[in-house]
Amino acid sequence: MIRLLAVTGLAAAALAQIPDQDARHTTIRHTDTHFQMPVYATRAAWLERAAFLRQQILAASGLLPMPEKTPVNAEVFGRLEREGYSIEKVLLETYPGFYLGGNLYRPRGRQGRFPGVVSPHGHWNYGRLEHQPLGSIPARGISLARQGHVVFIYDMVGYNDATQAPHAWIGGAREELWSINLLGLQLYNSIRAVDFLLSLSDVDPNRIAATGASGGATQTFLLTAVDDRVHVAAPVNMVSAIMQGGSVCENAPNLRVNAFNVEFAAMMAPRPLLMVSATGDWTRNSPREEFPAVQGIYRLLDAESNVAHTQIDAPHNYNQASREAVYKFFGARLGVPGPYGEKGIRPEQPAAMLSLYERQRPPNAVSLAQLTANLIADARRGIERLRPRDAASLRAARQAFRERLEFSLLVAAPAAAELVAQKKDALAGGETFFLGRRGHGDRIPAAWLEPRKPNPAAPPTLLVHPEGVAWFLSSSQSTNGLVRTILNRGGAVMSIDAFQTGHARAPRDSTKRYFTTFNQTDDAHRVQDILTALAWLRGRSGKMEVNLAGLGMAGVWSCFARALAGDGVNLAADLAQFRADSDAEFAAKFFIPGLRRAGDFRAAAVLLPPGKTLLYNAAPAFPADWVKDAFQAAGATVDLRDAAMSEDDLAAWIAPQPPPPSRGAAKSTRR
Repeated sequence: MIRLLAVTGLAAAALAQIPDQDARHTTIRHTDTHFQMPVYATRAAWLERAAFLRQQILAASGLLPMPEKTPVNAEVFGRLEREGYSIEKVLLETYPGFYLGGNLYRPRGRQGRFPGVVSPHGHWNYGRLEHQPLGSIPARGISLARQGHVVFIYDMVGYNDATQAPHAWIGGAREELWSINLLGLQLYNSIRAVDFLLSLSDVDPNRIAATGASGGATQTFLLTAVDDRVHVAAPVNMVSAIMQGGSVCENAPNLRVNAFNVEFAAMMAPRPLLMVSATGDWTRNSPREEFPAVQGIYRLLDAESNVAHTQIDAPHNYNQASREAVYKFFGARLGVPGPYGEKGIRPEQPAAMLSLYERQRPPNAVSLAQLTANLIADARRGIERLRPRDAASLRAARQAFRERLEFSLLVAAPAAAELVAQKKDALAGGETFFLGRRGHGDRIPAAWLEPRKPNPAAPPTLLVHPEGVAWFLSSSQSTNGLVRTILNRGGAVMSIDAFQTGHARAPRDSTKRYFTTFNQTDDAHRVQDILTALAWLRGRSGKMEVNLAGLGMAGVWSCFARALAGDGVNLAADLAQFRADSDAEFAAKFFIPGLRRAGDFRAAAVLLPPGKTLLYNAAPAFPADWVKDAFQAAGATVDLRDAAMSEDDLAAWIAPQPPPPSRGAAKSTRR
């Protein structure tokens, strides 16, 4: 009997939501995409989204989990005393052996604790020393200090004193796998800059502000998105729906997958925020588009009076008019009286400002290659500390690794209400159809077959193969085929063309700059498709327990899908001799940014128990000890094999025969 394609509670109109083409092939987002602010109807909806985005930013930056902070060993020296302010050189050790330079501007001739301001400079030719009509960084520091702020203006990586890594540095696949990138280095420098300000006795910890323009504004709103210690912010000329940032330091893999800068800026809510835009750059639409979008978030939080906007009639800038708007906003919010204008700005010579002028970095300074190796080693140690030893450590590991995998793969098991489907063709004993998620535009070819005599001991199975539905249907017609054998043993079977396999193959332009900043990789989409199919299979069959079996490389995809699928999924995964200790292997065969830092197969291992699990064809480097430790801590068993499996043995695992009735069993009688 063929069961009709249906999901309980799904309206017939939803069937029309399967697109003619999978949008993941055709909708390729990039830095110049025109993004639209999603509608958040309630305070709770926004707060949930903001919490998610915070973790997404941290994960993309290599800061999930946050590194253990080491002393910054601040050196403050070379004091210059001027009328109403002083300037000092600063050198901070943000990571061991990695140094950040800057200047500290302080009020002079006053006592007390002052508001502190962290201020990244942006992409000016001379970095924090730039002084010209469109942007003067010294004027910003001098004016704020004269008004009564302690200001730390610090280098972007690759500028002035921070040249241990070039600003144009783009890591390769290895760095992407470990989430090591320029954006992350700068965001961590910004966090350590706040640490430094808060360590100063003349800074009021309850009055911390941040401001920067262009790339410095990107740093500003990313910092405020993840660091609640910043109480007031003014990102200048960068909060845009039509341009997300063209520099390496503004882009990192996974950062803007289903996200964009306007949402990031709105994460400042309900804290005071001034958005400054210009008529002559990509923030020109701000009065009509970006500011109302952010203002709507503040309105949800009953804090609309805390957000303001000003637009300057000028090209891309942080000019005097923009700066004076920020001074006035900061003064009102931080309790610093005016006047807020600028006068008598006299920048110093570079020799008086540069922390490493005629001076070497400390002897422990590391090269970029050494820093990368150190960050990877630190991540490995953090992963190893989570190895489960007992039930309590397993619970902690599961919580940590689930979050890390979720924000590396950026996938999730959909709820039943999200699922949509469209029937294609009827088959003898089943059907083919398309499967997707409401609002995502995905189109997953799928097939379903049922046995003539169902076996109650055989849960329905999602069988995933790199050749997809074509292999599945061929195997169902072959006398000794795996699918035919499962059907003969009474098991119902489903299969899909996972993303870019089988009939789901289609051109996908991945040549856009910063492709992985905005778009998931093919492998991440494959894991999502398996999760989507598992949710469908549960709804279709009405069973709380289902099987997931992956063959060839589909076994690797299935292993990670099972890790995030929750309880009730039995797994049989061909590990395809995958060399789990090799960055090159991940880059070539299963490339997902951040996956190595997230814990890769070790993370998956702790999330697999307690379901029935068979892992086979494992390479010598596979972390079998992690799998065994996790199952032992869960009080469960696992079948882990180095060798490949025959299709007959796999079919017996998937659809075991029910035990014969006992000879002594009483026969039922009808009265």
